[in-house]
Amino acid sequence: MLTVTLYMRQNCPLCTKAEEDLKDIQGQIPHRLVLIDIEQEGISEFVDKIPVIEIGPYQIKAPFDKKDIQMTLGAANDRIQQLDNIQTDTHQKRIKRGSEISFGDRLFHWLSRRYMVIFNAFTFLYVGLAFLAPVLMNGGRIGSANLIYSVYGRLCHQLSFRSWFLYGEQGAYPKEIAKLPNLITYEDATGNDPFDLEKAMRFRGNEELGFKVAFCQRDIAIYSAILLFGIIFSLTGRKIPSLPLAAWFLLGILPIGLDGLSQIISQLPWDIIPLRESTPLLRTITGGLFGFTTAWFGYPIVEESMADSRKVMAVKFKAAQIKDQSE
Repeated sequence: MLTVTLYMRQNCPLCTKAEEDLKDIQGQIPHRLVLIDIEQEGISEFVDKIPVIEIGPYQIKAPFDKKDIQMTLGAANDRIQQLDNIQTDTHQKRIKRGSEISFGDRLFHWLSRRYMVIFNAFTFLYVGLAFLAPVLMNGGRIGSANLIYSVYGRLCHQLSFRSWFLYGEQGAYPKEIAKLPNLITYEDATGNDPFDLEKAMRFRGNEELGFKVAFCQRDIAIYSAILLFGIIFSLTGRKIPSLPLAAWFLLGILPIGLDGLSQIISQLPWDIIPLRESTPLLRTITGGLFGFTTAWFGYPIVEESMADSRKVMAVKFKAAQIKDQSE
């Protein structure tokens, strides 16, 4: 039997008319009618096009009349009869797969609705654990703190002069060449050589200077900005369109690339460009721009894929429910 899907919403006269027409045609062309409320199921694809009728590969969008529906159902019915006559293994497997609800179907449907909760929770935990390390250090939980530092040390350089500090005199101790006269420099605070990167990585702080966050300033900005956009995206119903690729490059990639690359090149032994060291503010701005625009570019693309999955699963679940009720 044909499965006919009507995408509709509440208080939609055209949707009601399409449903009535389909019921009238039921005697001529038997079919199983599946009603999908696009607002309830979170399907944004048809917001400006409802009602929409789908029958296999055929789809008609408003405006249409009863004659259009009859023609489309007739074409779909002829097609399915031809496929049934052929009795190919592929066709039979597709029918069987379409009528069964597997654990994977239920899991993927759940994920397609709640993936942003998972993304945001993971990002919050990811950033939060980086801040938990200095909290544990300050509370005397050295072993637990060192575990976090060790794990995050594989993901970030953790250079002390490019990190935030908690519980100390200052929030940061930049290199002298950063030229921030209002801050005690890393060299003065620690007595370490600023070009000894191994020591800068290993130094995690003390009671006087405070303890560093397990992520550097730029990484904190990146992941915090990703979390910020993720929360905004969720609260707005995941309806924000993807940032254009050119805008992502200009606003997100170019600033962080120029700041980070010029810093690296300037500190090479060949005097290519004047010596410079980025500042906590610059790292935060460029990292924040990169994180926010990357999430803005990527999350809406993920939503498009998840919306397709929600659509397919909603139809499959409703069709299976109707079939069970009729048997």
